[in-house]
Order: sequence, then structure tokens, then C-alpha cells
Amino acid sequence: MEKQIGKQSVRFENPPYIVSSAAIVGQKEGEGPYAKFFDEILGDDKAGCESWEEAEGKIQEMAANKALSKAGMENKDIRYIIAGDLLGQLMASSFGLIKLEIPMFGVYGACSTMGESISIASMLVDGGFADNILAITSSHFASAEKQFRFPLGYGNQRKRAATWTVTGSGAVVIASKKMAEKVNMSDKNKVHITGITTGKIVDLGVKDSMNMGACMAPAAGNVIIRNLIDNGRKPEWYDKIITGDLGLVGKDILLDIMRSKGYDIADRYMDCGIEIYSREQNIQAGGSGCGCSATMLAGYILKMLESGKWHRVLFVPTGALLSPVSFNEGDSVPGIAHAVVLECGETEV
Repeated sequence: MEKQIGKQSVRFENPPYIVSSAAIVGQKEGEGPYAKFFDEILGDDKAGCESWEEAEGKIQEMAANKALSKAGMENKDIRYIIAGDLLGQLMASSFGLIKLEIPMFGVYGACSTMGESISIASMLVDGGFADNILAITSSHFASAEKQFRFPLGYGNQRKRAATWTVTGSGAVVIASKKMAEKVNMSDKNKVHITGITTGKIVDLGVKDSMNMGACMAPAAGNVIIRNLIDNGRKPEWYDKIITGDLGLVGKDILLDIMRSKGYDIADRYMDCGIEIYSREQNIQAGGSGCGCSATMLAGYILKMLESGKWHRVLFVPTGALLSPVSFNEGDSVPGIAHAVVLECGETEV
């Protein structure tokens, strides 16, 4: 079987399983419409820690342990962790996961990190280099504001195009078929990762870091179209096409981009950043952050697939590749997105 499909896609010969997932979220996320789908809602966004950064690491540790527990696994059963976050030098992942003592690949794709983590994990499992891998990421409103924008005490006004960084961590355990069978997973009741499409960096010159939807939408459109072309599919092949955190502004831009290329996905499109909060929560254009798509995947999307309400989903986390240095030097904000094909039921190989 040819695994390399088209210019940017991979189709797995031995599709890995997602055998467990965990979503830990903060108080604001727990007040949103998807609260019942999350494993735990924090009563304190500092998670009992001294700093916001330490709290984010703690949330990652909690999500990792919860995912392992739900899979009936221990630390020794996991070959690798693939993790990342938004903080400098991936400090939430590094400090948060140190106690697990599992070999780790640290990755950075901004808010697309969950798609990148799952993509790499799936290739390693399909290639026979690991049987069980933990893919995990996180974000925290306060730590992100502190690093990328203004101190919370400054009390700055937020633009209507701005998004609210999700406080939360999402984790999934990705396993080979033989390992999935050991935890009583079958083709009919567990989600398979049947393919991926790795995104390109796309930069159309947008410099407004408070409008990340506009920065990321072109990259999302690029990778979705590439996935369809590489695999010879139409949008209707998927029950849902789900982006990470484009928000209300980025959504409209993406739909316009898709229509301009001859694809109308409006009837099956969803954005995690729009969904995770209600409009009454004063979050401007929606949610964002690595934890946005990760918690929605681990908490909601996988449950919809496992229940049989959806059968095929294109999961497309989106990221804005800015740093405090690039922003302060006046650079534009490039975007990237990674697409993961999720199926539940018999796999198409």
C-alpha cells in the first residue's frame, strides 16, 4: 500500500486507534455549553499552584494521568509522549510532565499543536516504532496573556476580533491495533486515525495579533483543500470538517476561501473556538489556544464519533506562528494548520 498520498498527505496502512482521551478545563470553559463532556472542571484556575505557568503544567499532568487511567495503562506502558504548549521553551509540557518519566518529543505548532502531535504519533505507531503514545497539549488564559499580550492587571480593552485563550489540556492515548485489542477496543466502537495532511506555513501579511482568525484562516483553507485533492474526496465524504480556533472572523474568511476554490463546506463546518464558549460569556470572536481544539477533541468530538452520530471527521487545529519577539519587531503573523482524518467503524485502507 502506498502511504504517501499526493503532495502533503499520508494514508495509514495500519490505522492507529485512540484508546482513551481526557479533557481538563478551567472555570470559564466549565460555564460553557460543553461542560458535561469534559472530564474535570477546575475550581481554581491556578490549580493550587503559585503561578499561572506552573498551573498550566499541572493541568497537563492531570490530563495525562486521566488519559492513562481511562486506558487502564501505567506510565511504563507508554513508549513516547509528544507534547507542546504556547509558552517559551514549552515550559508547561516540560515541567508538567517531568514526573511521568516517559521519553518525550517536544513540538510547537502554536494552536495547531494537537494536530501536529497526533500526526507524528500516528506515523510512529503505523510505522511500528511505538505501540502506545500519549499526545497532549495545553494552554492557559493567564499565562498566554502574560507572554503574548498585556499583564492581566493592565485591564486593556479587547478588540471584537480578539479571541479568549482556553484554560485547559487535552490528551489522547494512541495505540496500535494489537494494543487496542488488549483494552477491548474494536473497529466498531473506537476511533481510528486513518490519515493526515501536514500543513504549510501560509503568510498573507496580516500583522494584527489581536485578529488571529484572519492570520490562520488561509492556512486552514490550504490544508483542507490539499486533503481533499490528495485523497480524491469531496467535502461530503466527511460528516464534519472542524477547525481549531478561527473564531467568528476566521470562520467567514475560511468559508470565502473555500468557495473561491470551488468547495462549499458550510453545511458541515464547525470551529472549536466558536463552540467552546457561549456568546453570553464575553469572549469576543471565540476561544483560542492549544487547549481549545485539544479539549474539544478529547471531550466532545471523539464522543460524537464513538456514539455513531458522526463517522468521518476532518480535524484541523489551526495555529498563529507569532512570538513576543516577532510581534514587537512588527513582523506579520504566519499561520499553519494540520489535518487529521478520524473515522469510527470499518476503516478505509
